[in-house]
This record gives sequence, C-alpha cells and structure tokens, in this order.
Amino acid sequence: MSRLTELIAKAKAKDPALGAELDREFKFLSSRLPFGLNFERHSPEAVELPLRPMRKGDKVRVLPERGSTKKGDQRLWQVKIIHKARKTAVLELLGAAEVETQTVALDDLVVVAEFRDTIYPGLISTGKVLRGSDKPCHTVINGENYHVLKALTYTHRGKVDAIYIDPPYNTGAKDWKYNNDYVEGDDLYRHSKWLAMMERRLLVAKELLNPADSVLIVTIDEKEYLRLGLLLEQVFPEARRQMVTVVINPNGVARVAELARVEEYAFFCFFGKATPARLIDPLLGEQEQSARKQKVRWEWLMRGGSNSRRIDRPNLFYPIYIDPSAKRIVKIGQPIPLGIDPGSVSDEPDLQTLWPIRASGVEANWRTSPEYLQELLKLGYAKLGAYDSTTGRWSILYLGKAQIQRIERGELTVSGRESDGAVIVDMGEGGRRRFPKTVWNRSAHSAGEFGSRMLRALIPGRDFPFPKSLYAVEDALRAVVEHKPEAVILDFFSGSGTTVHAVMRLNKQDGGQRQCISVTNNEVGADEQKALRGQGLRPGDSAWEKLGICDYITKLRVAAAITGKTPDGEPIKGDYKFTDEFPMAEGFEENAEFFTLTYETPVSVSYNLAFNRIAPLLWLRAGARGSRIDKLPSDGWAVADAYGLLSNVDAATPFIKALAKVDGIRIAYIVTDDDRRFQAIAKRLPDGVEPVRLYESYLTNFSFTNGE
Repeated sequence: MSRLTELIAKAKAKDPALGAELDREFKFLSSRLPFGLNFERHSPEAVELPLRPMRKGDKVRVLPERGSTKKGDQRLWQVKIIHKARKTAVLELLGAAEVETQTVALDDLVVVAEFRDTIYPGLISTGKVLRGSDKPCHTVINGENYHVLKALTYTHRGKVDAIYIDPPYNTGAKDWKYNNDYVEGDDLYRHSKWLAMMERRLLVAKELLNPADSVLIVTIDEKEYLRLGLLLEQVFPEARRQMVTVVINPNGVARVAELARVEEYAFFCFFGKATPARLIDPLLGEQEQSARKQKVRWEWLMRGGSNSRRIDRPNLFYPIYIDPSAKRIVKIGQPIPLGIDPGSVSDEPDLQTLWPIRASGVEANWRTSPEYLQELLKLGYAKLGAYDSTTGRWSILYLGKAQIQRIERGELTVSGRESDGAVIVDMGEGGRRRFPKTVWNRSAHSAGEFGSRMLRALIPGRDFPFPKSLYAVEDALRAVVEHKPEAVILDFFSGSGTTVHAVMRLNKQDGGQRQCISVTNNEVGADEQKALRGQGLRPGDSAWEKLGICDYITKLRVAAAITGKTPDGEPIKGDYKFTDEFPMAEGFEENAEFFTLTYETPVSVSYNLAFNRIAPLLWLRAGARGSRIDKLPSDGWAVADAYGLLSNVDAATPFIKALAKVDGIRIAYIVTDDDRRFQAIAKRLPDGVEPVRLYESYLTNFSFTNGE
C-alpha cells in the first residue's frame, strides 16, 4: 500500500487532477466492504461539444471524413496553436510516450470535455413561452446532464424538493452512450458502465436535494432494478427507500418463450422529514379511480395569459379590500376608468387594498366582475388565499362554474364553513386520504395511450421512443409534492418533457406555483445518425441539430402544452382526462424558457466578459421569477423582480435604497474582490436579502465541486 501511495504522490505532482482522482479511487477501494454492489468505475466519461468555439489549450478529437459512418479517431489531442487565417490548428497527442503532432482543419475537430475537468458553465436563452403572468418560470436546459447538474450546484444546492428521473434502462438496444459509444447488449461491461454513469450523476444530485425534506424518484425495468436498488442504498444510506410496481402496459409485451411483461418499477427515496402525501386515490385499483374527481379546485382570481392586461378589460380592474389579520375578504370595490392611477383611490380604514397588479408592476385584471365576485363571496365560493412571502402578495381564490355545478349536482358536499365564511367541501364517499400503495394498476398509466399517442397529439408527425404516460408521472409527483405548492422539481433525464408537463397539470389543479427544471441533450437517434452521416452531415451542423431530442421534441412539446397549439398553430385535439378534465387546446397559464449550456473560461468570468451567459444562472438562483438582468448595468447597479446586482461598489447607497422599495427581493449579487467592502455592504442590506459575492462565489463553487 505504501508503494501505491508513493506512486499516487508522483502522479499528483505531474497531473494534479489525475492524482486527485487516483487518490479518491484508492481510498474507496481500500475501504470497500466485501458485501454490497461492486463494479468497475470506468475512466471518467467525456462528451463532445460540437457547438463550442475552439480555444488554445482545448482537448479535441479529429473527426472522420464527411460521409463516413466509421467511428473515427477517439484519441484526445490538445490544441497548441490556432491559425485563424488558415483555419487550421496544430495539435499534440495527449498521454503519448513520445511527442506526436499534426495540423488539422478546424472544421475537422470537435472540442471534448472530460468529466474530471473543471467546467465553468453559462446559459444562452433559445426561446420562451410566457402565459403565467408573475408565476416562476419552468426551465428546459439543453446540455450534457452531468455538466448541467454541476451548474445547478451553484443555483440550487440543497434547494430541490423532488427529483424525478427516467434514466436509460440499459436494454442493449442502443438507448444510451458511454464515452461517445452506444452501449450494446453484447458489451461485457454493460452493467458496470451503466452503474458508473448513474453513480456520477446521483452523487451530484445528492448535493442538490434538500437533506431535511426531499424525495428522489427513479424509474427502471427488470434489466437493472436489482443493481439500481443496491446503488441507491450505497449512494443514499440515509434515505428511506421503497419500490413501487407500476402497470404501464395492461396488454403485456409479448416476448419469445417468456412471460409477457406489464410493469416497470419506481424507487422512492425519502430524505429527512419527507413522507408521501396522503391522497384520495391510493392508486391500486380501477375501482378507486372515481375518487380522483372528488377533489375541488380553487382557482386564482387574477387572470393570466391572453386578454389579461387592464387595457384589455378595464371593467375588471377594481380593488378588493382584505383584513390580513383575520385572513378574509371584507369588501369589493368598483372598477375605475382607464388612465386613473389606482394609487389615487382612497384605502379603507384598517384594511389592505388588493389590485390586479402583477409583481412586475404590470396592471392586469380579475377574472370576474365585482358583482359576480360579491355573489361568490356571499355563497362562500370566494376567499382570501395564501400569502406569498417571496413577492409580498396575497392571492384571491374562487370556485369556477364547473366546481359549483358539481356541488349543485351533489357530487361534492358542503359540510361546513371556514372562519371567513368559505365553504368546506366534503370529498364524498371514497374521499378519505391515505398513503399511496406500492402497486399501481391504473389504465391512466398506459404508456401507449397516454404517452406516445398524447405526444403525437401535441406535436403531430414527431415520434419519441417510449415516452412515459403523462398521468403516471403526474401521480408519482402528486404522491410527494401535492402538499408543497411551491416545490422545485428536477428531471435530468427529461427526454420528451413529460415531467414538466405533469408539474403544470398539478399547478392547474390546486393553484400551485411549482417549478420544474428539465435537462436533456440534443442527441439524435442511432438510426438517424447513420443516415445523416451518410449525407455528409456531422453534429454541430444545423441540419443535424434540428433533429436532436431537445430541439425536435422537448421544446416543442413544452410550448404546445402551454399554448394549447401544435407547432403549426392548430388547436390541439383531445381532452386531458382523470383528475382534471378539460380540452388540451386550453393550454396552461405557465411560463417556460429554454436554454443551452455553454462552457466559459474563469478569466472571461472574472473580467465580466461572460456576464450575459452567467446572468441566467443568477436569475435561476433567485427563483427563476420575473425579470432578469441580462447586461451589466451602466449605472453600476440594477434591480429585477427577485434579485439585485451591484457591479460598482461605489454605487452601494442608491442600490440599497432601490432594494428596499421592491417586495420579494431574495438575493443581492455584489461584484467585488474586496471582502471587507463586501461585508460592509452586506450588513446594510434589507432584512431577508441574501448577499452573494460575485464572482468569487461562482468560481469557488465549481472548483469546490470538482474536489480541487
């Protein structure tokens, strides 16, 4: 052992990153127990970055000739010189016993990032869909999921409430790659490669989950469920684990000389005080499905989406007077004419006035007339909702006509009233809440009907292999975040985007503001890749990239779900079913933005040269809510809806005054190398505002996450 430690010390002196990795592996092996899951931890993965501009010092691979379907040279080279005029680069082979160099055209090179390399991430926005007024934004990130997880350690360390992932099932059918190679069924190291891939990502995911109260859900089939169970036990020894059997194909999948499979599995790992939510529907049998419809939904009174501005419907812009201490609506005012400032309307003594004004300051409108709202209030069908501490605002809730009709038909029973006069609705027979069971057998979970067919309705003519049933994912999430209306949910194998779609469904059902971070890459399927290469195309070419998962499927599916329209602008045909039934063409009052991961240099970050790509990370860390500061402010400071940026410490006084005027500010980013000045400014910030020192916190975070 002493000889081995001497060799590791020599390796550290020559290559610190390699030496540190050898040291970690040695410590792991020397402490490994004889029992448990043992597998080969293969050399760190590497990912090709065809869209990344090339820089001196980069690691690269030489691509095969255009039109070739061969794998090409997998050796790694380092860029020593770039001749921009000649469009060539001088390369040196890495790890060679003797120096070997060559000159290659820049177009024939692709940048490679090994997973042991320190990366400094950024994000570029590639589009957005906004229909949810001041609700937080769902985000879809196109990038290698391991590197995106690293990026999220800066924005969401310890803040994620639930992770739902549907990783590759390792069936041997070219459904995933390891180090740029598809893993096939005859690969003797197929299982250990899969475990190494999963372990690396789960270890980073562990940093993101809230250790005091969060849940991890991982779906799998029979090929790897035993190994996955042991891996979860080793990576998360502190978690309470259960496995749920989910029937996803009642007809069964016919297999030669084998039983027909109807199910897959979902592991639930509970951390800290997290428990399953008590549901009306325990999910075991179809006879219990009718209980889903027994839940009443209170809707938000402030309108979102189209026709939601004051100018669109001025007769729906009126004040509502509340008593915050008693948590009740006291009086409803009358509309005021356009052009009249609501600030000029006198307040009622001892009451707080609520106008339909978004956190951004935009004047909106209510969904009902004051007369109809007064009638709802009298019947107990309207009430004061929750107070949002992040925005400093109250919500107003009411029962829509569909819910009132269910009460009138006797489907829902008014069993009493709350202290403010709002009705208490009895869920009816079968409405007793229980923990979900460990076998789920529901027609709603059929992957064919509610996965593949639903996707074709959303984005006609575009196929994705084996998408999950929307309702299966919805039920899995409901079981862990129904009681968390502002939960942050992460999916880093998001595929077609089913998880974010399910989160939007949950929000519509209870007025929640949950937000989902979806991570996928822009990989093209194996068969499509072969055909494209035969046409002389490569990754990075626009004709190639437009067929990748993120651009071809995920972004379009999320946009279609929100708008209620197909990519061609046609209303989506069909209805959502089960818990919440309504036409898919209605869409959702939600917001989503799409990003692509970038790779920055520490120097460009330190000198403010990469701010426009770091800016989305600052916004994400502040909750992905409201406006974003995308450019360095010319005045030395700027304030958005949820955070502020001080780029010139000499402007601290007006910056602090501006922060105090905005409700819902969560973070103040302060750019300075002087720790004493940072501490002095931090002490002057308003209560509840977290000070973060840029760019020291950003650079240190990524060095720290890589163990340096």
